Amino acid sequence: MSTTRILEGRTALITGGAGGIGSASARSLLRDGAAVLLMGRRREALEHARQLLCADIPGARVEYHVGDAGKADDMQAALQQAWALQDRLDIVVPTVGGGAFRPLLMHDAQTFCAELELNILTAFLAVRHAAPLMAARGGGSIVCISSNAARMNFRWLSSYCTGKAGLEAFVRAAAEELAPAGIRVNAVRPGLTRSEATGPMFDNPALLDKFFEQMPLGRLGEPEDIASAVRYLAGPESGWVTGQSFAVDGGSELRKNPVLDDTVAYLYGEQALRSVLAGSAPAES
Repeated sequence: MSTTRILEGRTALITGGAGGIGSASARSLLRDGAAVLLMGRRREALEHARQLLCADIPGARVEYHVGDAGKADDMQAALQQAWALQDRLDIVVPTVGGGAFRPLLMHDAQTFCAELELNILTAFLAVRHAAPLMAARGGGSIVCISSNAARMNFRWLSSYCTGKAGLEAFVRAAAEELAPAGIRVNAVRPGLTRSEATGPMFDNPALLDKFFEQMPLGRLGEPEDIASAVRYLAGPESGWVTGQSFAVDGGSELRKNPVLDDTVAYLYGEQALRSVLAGSAPAES
């Protein structure tokens, strides 16, 4: 293997490592010489991702850890395993997050907070427990995955919009506090990107047309689009960048997110849609 690769000797941890963005980010880091630990909850998915990465990049050093990125003990165990690969930790990419269409008036405290935890707490735990390890070897780079919903409202995704906006505020706060330790914290803000979670949307041409209308570059995102930005923010090329969130979205922030009332009607029924539009919580069936 070449010794000129710019990330040679560095170690990365990626949560949600078997997902589309997670595995694409791993591939980008591995190609430049990093050793990578994938973290996720499903052993079979992690093993499959590892096999594909090793087949794509002969000689790549890829391991995995089965655990929940929302649990502090699991996160600490994964970070220790990553550290053990080369006695250092240089890059952390917390990709875990997500949300579902649910009108505000159909949320309760539990469902609303669950998405805040999914999008903010998982990143907090990664940053909180990775920072001391990174600082021990002079610093590193943390790259979170946000969404253009952090900047542009997306109707019927109130908890997701709130969670991603909160994540970006956390990125700025963490970047300020961790800068003296040599740790940079940034985020990538994708538009609609193909993944396991968004796969059903990509199979719906009528739905996709609504996104295309708001995307100047005329195509939707692939995991590799996001991984390229992750790789930039993870590496030395972005050494004077911290506290930022970069939109990688085909230009959709120049316009707006589509209004998907018909999706809510499909999920919850026409009567539920009429109720929330009138400002009333739908009656429980």
